[in-house]
Amino acid sequence: MLTEAEVQRSFRNMFKNGQIDEDRLQKAEDIIDHLRPESPLRHRLSVELDELRELQTSKS
Repeated sequence: MLTEAEVQRSFRNMFKNGQIDEDRLQKAEDIIDHLRPESPLRHRLSVELDELRELQTSKS
């Protein structure tokens, strides 16, 4: 299991170049799944992931 710091770092690195595609979104979701369900970081990253999905959908 990854630590919260590792999950956060992986999530940030995945999107730091501005590329948003379905593969990256799925990988980000898989990374978030490593966090405990009650984790505040899990909630925050899930909200950010939803926002990224909306951005990707609006660009398509």
